[in-house]
Amino acid sequence: MRTALVIGTGLIGTSAALALSSRGVAVHLADHDPGQARTAAALGAGTDEAPEGRVDLCVVAVPPAHVAGTLADMMRRDAARGYLDVASVKGGPRRELEALGLDLTPYIGTHPMSGRERSGPLAGTADLFEGRPWVLTPTRDTDTEVLNLALELVALCRAVPVVMDADAHDRAVALVSHMPHLVSSMVAARLENAEETAVRLCGQGIRDVTRIAASDPRMWIDILSANPGPVADLLSAVAGDLDETVTALRALQSADEAKRHEGAAGVESMLRRGNAGQTRVPGKHGAAPATYEVVAVLIDDQPGQLARIFADADRAGVNIEDVRIEHATGQQAGLVQLTVEPKAVPVLTAALRERGWAIRQ
Repeated sequence: MRTALVIGTGLIGTSAALALSSRGVAVHLADHDPGQARTAAALGAGTDEAPEGRVDLCVVAVPPAHVAGTLADMMRRDAARGYLDVASVKGGPRRELEALGLDLTPYIGTHPMSGRERSGPLAGTADLFEGRPWVLTPTRDTDTEVLNLALELVALCRAVPVVMDADAHDRAVALVSHMPHLVSSMVAARLENAEETAVRLCGQGIRDVTRIAASDPRMWIDILSANPGPVADLLSAVAGDLDETVTALRALQSADEAKRHEGAAGVESMLRRGNAGQTRVPGKHGAAPATYEVVAVLIDDQPGQLARIFADADRAGVNIEDVRIEHATGQQAGLVQLTVEPKAVPVLTAALRERGWAIRQ
C-alpha cells in the first residue's frame, strides 16, 4: 500500500492515519469539518489536500449512519482500488450498500476493537491499535486484493486480525462493548444527584465501573442506533438478573431465617456467576487469563514518583504486567498497585523496600 484516503478524522480515523503515515504511506485526509482534517494533518496524520488520482485504499471512519452513503459516493467516483469502513457495527452498513445495488467486490467491513473516552483528532495516537483485535468481515464477494489491503492496514497499525461474520460481530460487540457502556452509564447516573458526602467516598471500584460512561453521548447514539436489537436483548437479560438479585436482597431483610438463607444463596449465586464470567475475559495480548499478584506501594503525589518505581522494578529484573493508581481521598498521596507474576512478588517487595518505598501489606 502506497496511498490511502481516510475520510473522517475523529479518534479512529486520525489514529489509523497516524499509523499509516509513520510507516511511509502517503495519506490524504477528508472530513465534513475541514478544520478537523487540518488539525489531523498538523499532527502528522497526512495531508488535507485531495489526492490527484485513485488511491490504493479508502478508509471510511464516519458514524455508522453515514457509512453506506460515504462509501457509495467514493465507489461511484472510483476513488480507490479498495474500500473499507471502521464502524462499530457491520451488518447494517453492508445491507444498505446492497440495497443501493453497488458492486461490493472492492469493499470489506472492518472494526478495530480499540478506543478511548476522548474523541476528535487530538485524541488520536499512532499506537492506538497495537496488539488489539481488528475484526474483518469479508464475504464470498470480497475481492482477494481488497482482503489483502485490509490485512496490510491491520499489520501497519500493528493490530491483530480477526475474521468474523458481520451479524455475529454485531452480536458480539453488543455483549462486550455496547451493553456494558449503557450499564456503566446507568451506574454513573446514580451519582448525578447523590449527596456530596457520599460522592466524596468514591474509590477505585466506582471509578472502574463508571470510566467508560465519560464517552461522548452523541457518538454513542450513533453506535446504538445502528445496533439496537442485540443490545436490547442483552439488557433485557440483565434486567432479569437485577430482578432476581433485588428479590434476594429483600429476602435478606426478612425476619424469617429460611428466607434470609434463600436470599443469601441467591446473592451468592449471582456473585459466583460473575466470577465465572470474569475468568473468561482474555488476558494480556488476548491470551488465556493468567494468575498475577499485586504489590501495593504508597507514593506521594509528586513528579517522577512513578518513573522511579518503574526504574527500581527494572533494576530488580521484574516485569510490571499492569499498574493501577488509587488516589487517597483528601490527601496528596496514593497507592500504586503493581501487578506481577507470583514468583516476582518477594523479589520486587524486597527491592522496593531496600530503596525506601513503603509497601502496603
